[in-house]
Amino acid sequence: MKALILAAGRGQRMMPLTASMPKPMLKVMDKPLIEHHIERLKTAGITEIVINLAWQGNKIKEYFADGQALGVQIHYSQEPEQGLETAGGIIRALPLLGDDFIVINGDVFTDYDVSALKSLHLDNGEGHIVLVENPAHNPNGDFTLRHLGPQSQKYTFSGISRFKASFFQGIPDGVLPLGPLLRERLATADVSTELYIGMWNDIGTPERLSQLNETLKGVPHVG
Repeated sequence: MKALILAAGRGQRMMPLTASMPKPMLKVMDKPLIEHHIERLKTAGITEIVINLAWQGNKIKEYFADGQALGVQIHYSQEPEQGLETAGGIIRALPLLGDDFIVINGDVFTDYDVSALKSLHLDNGEGHIVLVENPAHNPNGDFTLRHLGPQSQKYTFSGISRFKASFFQGIPDGVLPLGPLLRERLATADVSTELYIGMWNDIGTPERLSQLNETLKGVPHVG
């Protein structure tokens, strides 16, 4: 199984830190955020990784090259500088991903066990998304847990998911957000859900990045 790390976002809310640096290259415990994802994927036995690139993407490519130094194989999916949004980025990368793959947002930090997602049986569904409890910056959440019904509490999409390529079949290459597609497919039971209670942080502002690094000081298994 392969994985796609989404790293093409502009990171406007992270300015000035992202004036000349892609957001996934900002450091958490003295290591680029995206490197933590690569290491967790490798631990889960996923060594073929695709990274999509747009704003300052050359910085990512120069740092990781083909991934050999980390014991993985990295391929790159190039997008225009303004990016293609999440679904558009996935669709552009499909030729590199195969029929069934994991997707992780490059700007989140988590201890989620990717091997659990790798071993999941999708049955007749075409996708699976991981939800988390709502952080202060997203109190109303994004999606409900499918088995609880559409009127139940909404939780926040973690940016961690798994898809079959058929989920995106027939959708043309171009700028396209993922949220509307997920809402449509959740309603038709094509997408399953889970709620993760462990560590998860959306690195959306310089303050959140600073707070995360402060919180992680002295945590022995991180860094």
